[in-house]
Amino acid sequence: MKPAEVLRIAWEVIGKNKVRSLLTMLGIIIGVAAVIVMIAISAGTEATISDQITSLGSNLIYISSSFSRMGPGMASSGGLIYDDATAIGEQISGVKGVVVEQDASETVKAGSVSLDSISITGTSPDFLGVRSLTVAVGRFYTADDVTNKKKVAVLGYDLATELFADTDPIGQTILVGTTRVTVIGVLAEKGTVGEIDYDARLYAPISLVLQKFAQTPFFRIVGDQIRMIFVQVEDTANMDNVILQTQILLAKRHNVSLDSLDFTVTTQQDIIATQESTTAAFRSLLAWVAGVSLIVGGIGIMNIMLVSVTERTREIGIRQSIGATPADIRWQFLTEALLMSLVGGLIGAGVGIGGSWLFGTLSSMRTVIVPSSILLAFGSAAAVGAFFGFYPANRAAQLDPIDALRHE
Repeated sequence: MKPAEVLRIAWEVIGKNKVRSLLTMLGIIIGVAAVIVMIAISAGTEATISDQITSLGSNLIYISSSFSRMGPGMASSGGLIYDDATAIGEQISGVKGVVVEQDASETVKAGSVSLDSISITGTSPDFLGVRSLTVAVGRFYTADDVTNKKKVAVLGYDLATELFADTDPIGQTILVGTTRVTVIGVLAEKGTVGEIDYDARLYAPISLVLQKFAQTPFFRIVGDQIRMIFVQVEDTANMDNVILQTQILLAKRHNVSLDSLDFTVTTQQDIIATQESTTAAFRSLLAWVAGVSLIVGGIGIMNIMLVSVTERTREIGIRQSIGATPADIRWQFLTEALLMSLVGGLIGAGVGIGGSWLFGTLSSMRTVIVPSSILLAFGSAAAVGAFFGFYPANRAAQLDPIDALRHE
């Protein structure tokens, strides 16, 4: 029997029982749509995380302290100090900018407004360029402000609004803890990246933060220790080479070997890769859960095809009596199962694409339709149809022609 004839007959059989065929396809439709939507949500999450990380600067190296306490009343070993950042900027080739960060938390007061536990970031003048931030009004502090420990501050957008409402904050004096500082600038809106709300923070010269707001007993023991150094690498420089130079320099300064560094070095790509591995595992889990619907749909196809074999037993006998071989019968019923799966997969792909777009439009979560997920879901639907359709098709092929003709 010619393939075109087989397809025509299969399509006619499906068309004669439209409602039953649609209900049979429903499991496949739901399964394919679910796979596409789940993967789109996961891919959208990955893209959002990647965009957030890269929005805080490009070609960045993160150097963080990994110090350890030696015991009660004893100094800590390891960690980064402010002079390390200066050394990196002066001695490492391929470095575009270096920024240090040290966090603290204080009560901030402006007039009658008092805000508790405001995050303070002590940093250096290159902060804006390295971290891709901009000043909305006023200015950022300079190298002179850092050197002279000027009591100045730059406010995040939301913090400035909470403290001063519609009043111009530039030149105003605020009380940070017990220290009076002058507001010299307000950053443009940035929003929350990761778990950090950049608009709700106060930014001050690193020297002022180390002197006034980070003076715990621990800091008095070890000196001007800082939490993080951000190194921005020039576009034309080799990232791996800069990392190696930095490790050698800091290992020499800290008197440690490269095998026992007291700091960790990561890149934006390392962080993105870590996040992607987490979301990839989650995406695989979602895809497998959605795939259960495909299996359920396949069972539904097998059930209906078995019913169809029983209903068409006499038809099968007539076909066999006029020369149809078992292979012809098997191929006919298998084609019907495959056609239902493929049509269901096609409808499911449309529903999945539309559902992903609609979900991304109506919700706060970003969705990214992954073309490979459409092929995966569609191919899975075809495989399910072939797998679950084979048993009914084989059963039809094995019917005895005489018994089939006698069937009422």
